[in-house]
Amino acid sequence: MSTPRPPRAPGPLVEPIEPYVADGSRDAAALKARTQSVNRGAARAAVLGVNDGLVTNLSLIIGMAGASAGQGAVRLAGFASLIAGAFSMAAGEWVSVRSQVELYQGILAELKALVRRNPKLILAQLTEKLEEDGFGTETAQQAATELPLDEGRFFAFAARTLFGLNADELGSPRVAAVSSLALFSVGALVPLAPWFFASGTVATATSIVLTAIASVTVGGWITASAGNGIWRGAARQLFIVVATASVTFAIGKLFGTVVS
Repeated sequence: MSTPRPPRAPGPLVEPIEPYVADGSRDAAALKARTQSVNRGAARAAVLGVNDGLVTNLSLIIGMAGASAGQGAVRLAGFASLIAGAFSMAAGEWVSVRSQVELYQGILAELKALVRRNPKLILAQLTEKLEEDGFGTETAQQAATELPLDEGRFFAFAARTLFGLNADELGSPRVAAVSSLALFSVGALVPLAPWFFASGTVATATSIVLTAIASVTVGGWITASAGNGIWRGAARQLFIVVATASVTFAIGKLFGTVVS
């Protein structure tokens, strides 16, 4: 007869926390930081900056190469394009984001004035919006009236609920401008760099290859960050580079003259 097994020790009353649960706060903080970066314009400016730098300077360089321009002429034109494009992007982003911030601030100021003039209207609008989002009538009414009308938190709650505006995430003109300037310069330098060491067909081919690699990397990163497949964005960016290079080279060949 076999010896009976001893009874098993009782398991822990609380199951161990899974690693992903323990890292929940860190993940939430990372997601919040990404969201703030997008809302403030840094991510958009960065993507636009590097893509514009890549495509703009590659188009210029390939167009001049198609017109049989010399190495010095391509270098000078590419560097001038880098400087002009970088500052143009920075100025454009600063004006764009600054205008957006001022428009949003105007909406928030009008909301505060409306709360002072007709608080019942705002409370009714908040209740209606919360009900549309799935809250029960009593819960919606309680949530709408929970904060005093003269508190900054009430204005922030009303702005987020009614208009989707967060006063702390309206955008940063400075961040958008600096990001655009720096990343346009980086992008524009990629197709230009080979012309400091080579010329002719070798430099042209190297410019196209380096720009394609950079574009594939940027496109893959964008789609991966958005939760989509890497290859979709990479292929899209590669197509843009190849199409741009083909068109500008053909135009240079068709209309260009020898530039030394």
